[in-house]
Amino acid sequence: ASRLVPASRGAQALRDRWRAGGVAVTLGGDGALLCHAGSTPLVVPAPASAEGDTCGAGDRFAAAATLALARGALVSEAVQDAVAEASAYVAAGGVAAALPGPVRTGPDRPPLDAGRAVAGGGGDRIGPAAAGAVIAEVRAAGGTVVATGGCFDLLHAGHVATLEAARQLGDCLVVCLNSDRSVAGLKGPDRPVVPQGDRSRLLAALSCVDAVLIFDEPTPHAALSWLRPDVWVKGGDYATGGGEESLPEAEILRRWGGQTVVVPYLDGRSTTDMIAAARAGRRGTPGGSTVARPDGTAVRSTAEGAR
Repeated sequence: ASRLVPASRGAQALRDRWRAGGVAVTLGGDGALLCHAGSTPLVVPAPASAEGDTCGAGDRFAAAATLALARGALVSEAVQDAVAEASAYVAAGGVAAALPGPVRTGPDRPPLDAGRAVAGGGGDRIGPAAAGAVIAEVRAAGGTVVATGGCFDLLHAGHVATLEAARQLGDCLVVCLNSDRSVAGLKGPDRPVVPQGDRSRLLAALSCVDAVLIFDEPTPHAALSWLRPDVWVKGGDYATGGGEESLPEAEILRRWGGQTVVVPYLDGRSTTDMIAAARAGRRGTPGGSTVARPDGTAVRSTAEGAR
């Protein structure tokens, strides 16, 4: 079973017992879990998988979180800073770095799941058969199945950051992808910009994605009931952990003992903004134009007939 479930339950129990605003639980090389506002915990994966002496890493985590809070950071931001600081400390050699003599440095971080090959542009990882095969293999080995979902229309760095963080929480990652009909119903008749065939292949070609399952419904609830993942991950606006309401998928996951978590999202990346900028640039002159967004930032378009 996933260690996230007992960690989340333990953190919530301590929060209730201590009447604390939040409780953070360190997860070693897996990062940390924060239980604060609402019933859905925030999981902050470690930015690097570093091997070495972890003595003092907990102290570094606590000190970094304390300093961040003293600077006025939100609790969720303080935990993210603390995980990054503790991971960097271990990667740099930990206590050994403070001792005299040569310091052994670890090898460069390998790409996430570097042993996997991307075959056929990811086409062999798309569909119910691919998802079922991956899940069966992982469960047979006693592993943890992780799933996430979304439209992923115009895949950008924010999406990739969420997918990479999700993959670190288990032994496989299945992406539940809204079909073209589902996206149009949610976003309007002008969406998606990228059809489901292309969106699914782009996702499947990522080394952090093990399978892609396309669904037609407005929500992934039916897909989740079939997949029955151990962990369901959301990012983006959910990553603040604010609000008292849990994610709508949380109740479904609880039916089989699964856990719903949020992960930090890479700020400043938005499919809606990208589409607006592209459309504004298309209305500009062939030589390019500068278009002002509603938030005051400027977008420079230099492509003629941008698509």
